[in-house]
Amino acid sequence: MKEEKLQSKQALVDEIKENIQGAQSIVLVNYRGLNVEEVTELRAKYREANVNYKVYKNTMMRRAFEELGYEGLDEVFKGPSAIAFGMEDPASAAKISAEFAEDHEALEIKSGMVDGKVLSLEEIDALAKLPSKEVLLAQVLGGLNAPIQGLANVLNGTIRSLAIVLQQIAEKEEQTA
Repeated sequence: MKEEKLQSKQALVDEIKENIQGAQSIVLVNYRGLNVEEVTELRAKYREANVNYKVYKNTMMRRAFEELGYEGLDEVFKGPSAIAFGMEDPASAAKISAEFAEDHEALEIKSGMVDGKVLSLEEIDALAKLPSKEVLLAQVLGGLNAPIQGLANVLNGTIRSLAIVLQQIAEKEEQTA
């Protein structure tokens, strides 16, 4: 019986570790004070952005992080904790958590991670304020397009100027002939 319990706990720790390793970003939150309706709303927002939101026992989360080599997170795992795994967009978990916390003071962001680096609350806030992945891609593509468009305009202007000069020379030749 005791062996089965240990195996089920280790399976849970392994599940958490797998989620940690597969996530682009992670945000740990304290959800104490949110009612069922608010938690449901938060889960729906996370789900829309492909963010997995889970509530695990603190001891299981602490063990998973320790087994992956993360230390110094003991303060994070005090009180009720939930974890949001951003699976696609590194900013999505932070953005949704921060926006929800603005409207619901009961939600408190405890910590976060991106690419295996533990973030401070200021860094999580900065990450939450980044534009979405789609907006960033559009900005990059716009930035790449601008020099090409400028070159095309210059070339068009040069060709147009050359055509005007050639036309003026031809008209002058006709007048003298």
